[in-house]
Amino acid sequence: MDDGPPGSNGETARSDAEWSLSAATRRYGPLLGTILVGIGLVLAARNVDGGELLATISLADPAILATAGALYAASWPLRGRRYGDVLLPMGHRAGTTVLTAAVFVSQSANLVFPARAGDAVRAYVVNRKEDVPYSTGVASLAVERLFDLATITVLAGAAVGWLVLGGTVEPASTFAGTGESQPVLLAAAAVSTATVGACLVVITAAWTPFGRRISTRLRTTAERSARLAPVLAWVRQVGLDVGRVAGNPRSLLIVGSTSLLIWLVDVATAILVLVALDSGLGGGSLLVVGTLAVSVGNLAKVLPLTQGGVGLYEAAFTALVVGLTPIGAGTALAAAVLDHALKNGITVVGGGAAAAVLGLSIGDVRTGTAAPDGDRHAF
Repeated sequence: MDDGPPGSNGETARSDAEWSLSAATRRYGPLLGTILVGIGLVLAARNVDGGELLATISLADPAILATAGALYAASWPLRGRRYGDVLLPMGHRAGTTVLTAAVFVSQSANLVFPARAGDAVRAYVVNRKEDVPYSTGVASLAVERLFDLATITVLAGAAVGWLVLGGTVEPASTFAGTGESQPVLLAAAAVSTATVGACLVVITAAWTPFGRRISTRLRTTAERSARLAPVLAWVRQVGLDVGRVAGNPRSLLIVGSTSLLIWLVDVATAILVLVALDSGLGGGSLLVVGTLAVSVGNLAKVLPLTQGGVGLYEAAFTALVVGLTPIGAGTALAAAVLDHALKNGITVVGGGAAAAVLGLSIGDVRTGTAAPDGDRHAF
């Protein structure tokens, strides 16, 4: 049962609203996540026999799965280094080991807490260990998310281009045999278009007087309202931090290149899972289907409605593979389940080890999902 909102004579309407939102998230977030996970799994498994699914998974080559797991685990230091490259133009330098641990802990927390509350844990960790302000922590996460989505969009676009042009290994008509894949591709295209638009807005705002005008307007508005001042000041600081990365061509190149490498490893992991299940696809087909399946599966996780996107990822991955290839629904779902379980398993194990290295407790993680008193408007 939730406690009542914090009461004091000086409590502001903003604080009451924040408490109400926080209480609603704690009360209904897990329920909503559970419902959506169930829907996702039902959609993915509606044409699959449970026994067949388990039998297919049991036939996977363990040596290839181990290779896939090792490859995916090797990508985590890259994630830590990329996070450092995002923080650097914002004026904060931190070691790769600490940042990799912070990313591990936050991603593990996202598998437990709803609404991507684990992202707040990362801001908490870098604030505690590297004295990075919470506003900068949020800005760095926003930049990282944009690079992730932009990279996924580029990979998906390249794969779709291969399908449209026919490629040199397998003609596009082989993949277009059913219409089931069309809604999935259209949905992915819509999210991709929105992502590209968001990136263009951020970069344009950082490189033109438009961004400076917005910043000045926020500052002027804040000066007129004591209640809005701390919120707008924080929003302005986040915008400035994002602009420092978006307005730095060298940072864009470095972070963009690292993001591409990270997601290529993610795609390669999924391809190895398909190989472990003896999908029967050729090299070119595996490359295209693996790229699209991972891209669309992760685009399905854009809305933070389920912990870790479990269920939604599997449904999107399966629909894409079944729609574009002759692979049966049982094998496609087995690949989706194994791919996601492998990645989430490594994330959880790594998160536990990282928490131990950082000296974090469960209480610290829970504390990290809520804003500290001095920066309550941050989350």
